Amino acid sequence: MATTASLSIDVPDLEAGIRFYCAAFGLTEKSRPLPGLALLTGAGTEFCILQKPAGSRPAPGAQDARRYQRHWTAVHLDLHVDDLRPARAEAERAGARREQLFENAAHGSAAFCSDPFGHGFCLLERRPGRA
Repeated sequence: MATTASLSIDVPDLEAGIRFYCAAFGLTEKSRPLPGLALLTGAGTEFCILQKPAGSRPAPGAQDARRYQRHWTAVHLDLHVDDLRPARAEAERAGARREQLFENAAHGSAAFCSDPFGHGFCLLERRPGRA
């Protein structure tokens, strides 16, 4: 059974991926153990930023190919923040696109966004006493 987890994110340009994720979410570069791979830390986890060219296949025999225009995936990143407005502003300054905003003062607001590489993510505002 796994005892820890990390998150891997494919990007077409390693340097651009590092810049975005560090600037948008306050992550810190930990190391570059291999060409095309950077490990970032923060938000309670390790992020593996992997350079993978557009059009490459995600697995041998796969019919789909990597694309970096806005795309949908069933798995996405949720970041829980204490104050949505500054977190959203920081992500947008780094290059994120806000796609939808859900404002709810009682339960915490949420911003549905995408990174510069087409990956969706959500910023979810924490409210005291709420899970």
